[in-house]
Amino acid sequence: MVPYLRFVSASSEWVVRCAPLIRGGGRVLDVACGTGRHTRFLIQAGFQVEAVDRDVSTLSILSGAVIRQADLEGEAWPYSAGEFDGIVVTNYLHRPLFCRLFEALAAGGVLIYETFSEGNEWLGRPRNPDYLLKSGELLDLIKGQLEVNAYEELCVFENNRAVVQRVCAIKTKK
Repeated sequence: MVPYLRFVSASSEWVVRCAPLIRGGGRVLDVACGTGRHTRFLIQAGFQVEAVDRDVSTLSILSGAVIRQADLEGEAWPYSAGEFDGIVVTNYLHRPLFCRLFEALAAGGVLIYETFSEGNEWLGRPRNPDYLLKSGELLDLIKGQLEVNAYEELCVFENNRAVVQRVCAIKTKK
């Protein structure tokens, strides 16, 4: 895992820690990629990356990735079953997408997910309970779908303080 350490400052520590579980050189989807911080990290780590967000205007200078503009909450899901060896989602929660994420993973594919949890409303945004996981909810969403490799529910002190839940899970079924 040593080669990944130089990217820690730009990327979530969770993504950096879990990314080596994704098949080397595999296809990875960065969901709700924002400015592309994880897209850049994943490209530099040797993955084939597709970045998707409803606003991709800041990604035009990003080379080495397929960029897709899509409103994942208001449009049809644009991906096929078993298409990705890894899916990364950070700081984004739209509960109806979970079944699509599970389906888009190939057998042996890795889901790396990290987002805000209850308690975060005391530290900053988001504060809306619709965008905050309830305690243990991320595990409940994954139960029976993927095999959990690692899970954390904690307050992090990376860029800003936040209360988060994180999971790294593997699709063992076809």
